Amino acid sequence: MMEISEALGPDEWGGLMVPHKYMGPLPAFFYPWFQLVDYSVHGWDIRQGTGRAHGMGGDAADLLTPLMFILWQATADVPSDMDAYAVGIRVSGRNAKDYLVNISVDGLSYAQDDVSGLPAVIEFDPGSLVLTAYGRVNAGTIRGDRAVADQFLNSFFRI
Repeated sequence: MMEISEALGPDEWGGLMVPHKYMGPLPAFFYPWFQLVDYSVHGWDIRQGTGRAHGMGGDAADLLTPLMFILWQATADVPSDMDAYAVGIRVSGRNAKDYLVNISVDGLSYAQDDVSGLPAVIEFDPGSLVLTAYGRVNAGTIRGDRAVADQFLNSFFRI
C-alpha cells in the first residue's frame, strides 16, 4: 500500500478517482486513509469481541476526525420530506474544532464555524466521534435540544 501511495503524483493524489464499494468514486488519497480506518476501527472491533475493556488510540482517532464528516456525508439517510436543520459538533483532542453541520433534503454539509446559538451541540472526544460515525457506539454529550441532536444522530445508515 505504501508503494502505491508513494507513486502517486500531486494530480493523481487528489484527482484520480477510484471506486469504493460503499462510498462510490473517491480521490486516491482516501485509500491510505482507509488503511488507518481498517487498523483503528476494525482493531477496535476485534478488541470489542473479546469482551474486555478497551479504547481507541488517541493518535489514530485524532487523524481520523476530519474523515468522519465525509463519512457522514456519504451515509446520510435523509427523508425527502424533512425540514432542513443545523446542529453543532464540538470535537476535543489535537484537532479540536467546532463544526456547523447542515442537513437538508440535499444531504449533509459541514464547515468549521461558530456553533453558539444553534439549537443543539453534540460534544465528542475524537475516539467517540470515530466510533459513533462508524456506528460502533452511541456517544456524545448533548447540549441543547435533545430532539434535534437525536434526529441528527439517527440520520445515518451504519457501515
